[in-house]
Amino acid sequence: QVQLVESGGGLVQPGGSLRLSCTASGRLFSGNTIDWYRQVPGKQRELVATITSGGSTNYADSVKGRFTISRDNAKNTVYLQMNSLKPEDTGVYYCHIPTWIQDYWGQGTQVTVPS
Repeated sequence: QVQLVESGGGLVQPGGSLRLSCTASGRLFSGNTIDWYRQVPGKQRELVATITSGGSTNYADSVKGRFTISRDNAKNTVYLQMNSLKPEDTGVYYCHIPTWIQDYWGQGTQVTVPS
């Protein structure tokens, strides 16, 4: 059984920073690609950032240059450093591990950037 637990969300003023963490339990982690998604009410879940098992990264255009995804395999943890936050970054952020058998999701952590 794989469980993903996100933390680090909160309320931050525009221009501020937050660091999200996602810790995985179970044997799945170091060999897997891991994503961060975000969702706002009424909209589809949006892919924000991806990191492969080899450390290659990819970002949505809307967060390039402001967000950084990283991983610490020894701690089974992936991070999302979010800088220069904007009101449009508001949403619930989810950690995600896709596998051939099934997708694993965390419970989400709320990030709020007031306008």
